Amino acid sequence: MAYFFDSYAVIAQLEGNPSYARFSQEYPTITIFNLAEIYWTVTHTLSESEANLIYEKYASCVVSIPDDILKEAIKFRKLHKKKNLSYTDCIGYIYALKNNMKFLTGDQQFEHLPNVEFVK
Repeated sequence: MAYFFDSYAVIAQLEGNPSYARFSQEYPTITIFNLAEIYWTVTHTLSESEANLIYEKYASCVVSIPDDILKEAIKFRKLHKKKNLSYTDCIGYIYALKNNMKFLTGDQQFEHLPNVEFVK
């Protein structure tokens, strides 16, 4: 099973969360928006050179988002407006659905949605 890693999942791995150890051999698929969130997060706790190394590592995992997936993600966000989901999360979730991947996250807003591997 292939996984789309939500930013939460990548950060949890970087922080050494043992619940994510079983995914250490998985190739993470992310979007440019996840990469931005990851970089933003690590710049608060690491040196600039360390943050840049993480950026480079995950930049190779970025996939392009076709227009149809982007549009469907926006419709999905609108449908679930009460959950206040982020654009980034909705795009990743729909990308995972359309590409037969599990959406790996610890974000509670996705916990009970189909096609989600919820790990805290």
